[in-house]
Amino acid sequence: MKELETLKNVKEAECAYVLFIVATFWITETLPLSVTALLPALMFPLFGIMSSKAVASSYFKDFHLLLIGVICLATSIEKWNLHKRIALRMVMMVGVNPAWLTLGFMSSTAFLSMWLSNTSTTAMVMPIVEAVAQQIISAEAEVEATQMTNCSGSTNLGLEMDECVSEHETNEKKEKAKPVTGHSNDAGKTSSKLESGKNAVTGTKYRTKKDHMMCKLMCLCITYSSTIGGLTTLTGTSTNLIFAEHFNMRYPECRCINFGSWFLLSFPAAIIILLLSWVWLQWLFLGFNFKEMLKCGKTKTVREKACAEVIKQEYKKLGPIRYQEIVTLILFVVMALLWFSRDPGFVSGWSALFSEYPGFATDSTVALLVGLLFFLIPAKKLTKTTPTGEIVAFDYSPLITWKEFQSFMPWDIAVLVGGGFALADGCEKSGLSEWIGNKLSPLGSLPVWLIILISSLLVTSLTEVASNPATITLLLPILSPLAEAIHVNPLYILIPSTLCTSFAFLLPVANPPNAIVFSYGHLNVMDMVKAGLGINIVGVAVVMLGMFTWIVPMFDLHTYPSWAPTVNNGTMP
Repeated sequence: MKELETLKNVKEAECAYVLFIVATFWITETLPLSVTALLPALMFPLFGIMSSKAVASSYFKDFHLLLIGVICLATSIEKWNLHKRIALRMVMMVGVNPAWLTLGFMSSTAFLSMWLSNTSTTAMVMPIVEAVAQQIISAEAEVEATQMTNCSGSTNLGLEMDECVSEHETNEKKEKAKPVTGHSNDAGKTSSKLESGKNAVTGTKYRTKKDHMMCKLMCLCITYSSTIGGLTTLTGTSTNLIFAEHFNMRYPECRCINFGSWFLLSFPAAIIILLLSWVWLQWLFLGFNFKEMLKCGKTKTVREKACAEVIKQEYKKLGPIRYQEIVTLILFVVMALLWFSRDPGFVSGWSALFSEYPGFATDSTVALLVGLLFFLIPAKKLTKTTPTGEIVAFDYSPLITWKEFQSFMPWDIAVLVGGGFALADGCEKSGLSEWIGNKLSPLGSLPVWLIILISSLLVTSLTEVASNPATITLLLPILSPLAEAIHVNPLYILIPSTLCTSFAFLLPVANPPNAIVFSYGHLNVMDMVKAGLGINIVGVAVVMLGMFTWIVPMFDLHTYPSWAPTVNNGTMP
């Protein structure tokens, strides 16, 4: 008996060592994340924790089938430019007032990010935003030059701009020669760097500080709204999918987490965070004038006319909606409806038609069904000319091809997530999860709200320096046994932790969308830190609010569920 106990302790220690190595490599990115994710497949068999066959099966789960179906949809949307049409149409609907324009870009970006990856959404929208910003700056410069010409007879705009720039640079040199503590000196230094970086990209100068602030605002609103939009659906971001797969594997008797239930719990939070982020960013960079915003029917400014014109021209370039876009849109709506109606919870869904096999059909079943249609439905006929001069159809091209799908498929994420599942299985097999749960059981004496707050802040901090998928993959095997040890509904801790994993707002390297907007040269690190810190606080506060209001009745969070294991560690509910 003593030997068995010693062997168990050895396995726990060996698994903890593997977990430590993988976590260190993920955080420091010593190796590519997906390569590090393969370490459990190498180390678990060598330590005798899991056989090679068993650990290999952990690398491909239901999650991967769901991902394949979603990428089929994303490939078709981007191939036929449906995403650009949706984004431009939504921006045209909200108008061209600077504040409403920003909200329009945020809304369209968030909506697209619900169905596409955050990275591809940001990469698609940013060129449009940059074109709008540059058009505004150039239009105002032309009007100003015209006004000055009318007043003084003639004006050399190029000479005027050079003099403005020279004066600006001279002032900056004076500031550097005479250091002053405070924000203004830092802003002056970083402004100089940004302008030189901006010239290298587009060759244009900021006419005024307001133009510079507008560019910063529009960049940040895109990256943050793409992240916020990804919160709302299980497929919106990889962290949501990782959570769903981990939860369903660990608690197979609970069928409460699906596309519909996740949307209902996260959508209100995302809307609140999006609106508060809009207010915060607007106030931080341009000021927030409610009186100006609410004026209706007033004459449009030069800035607003320039915005409207560039957006209108971009939309015209798309031409009339095409057959391929219509079919993609229909399949998109069908997929969403089938996800929502599979098992809504308040009524019986279509999965009840297969009552002989409860739980067999999942969201991945829907994704694969619709995904396959993209390879079957013809996009256009392929024709050839016969020797007689007759044009005949000999084949057809589908909406997407396998080669196009492969170019969009994030294989690195697929391997990374598989490594996370392997880690979770190894922690379970070795007994490390149970050991961690027992050691964390004293936390049961703390109020539940404080435990949720601590775990949320821990996740939010870690995700700034580690990738979002790596963070959630690392912490889920720790947080699940923690909830069981203190006899709290696991969803109480896992839902806010999963949502907070996406709050990587502080640094350019925190996630790919941040890096994309940073590369345009308008921002410096402190801009992102100031703006991101406020949105991090808003995000955690809104998630905490949701956990104690509308989310509680959805899952009966105050009751320890029968589907969760009972840990006999002396801790009482």
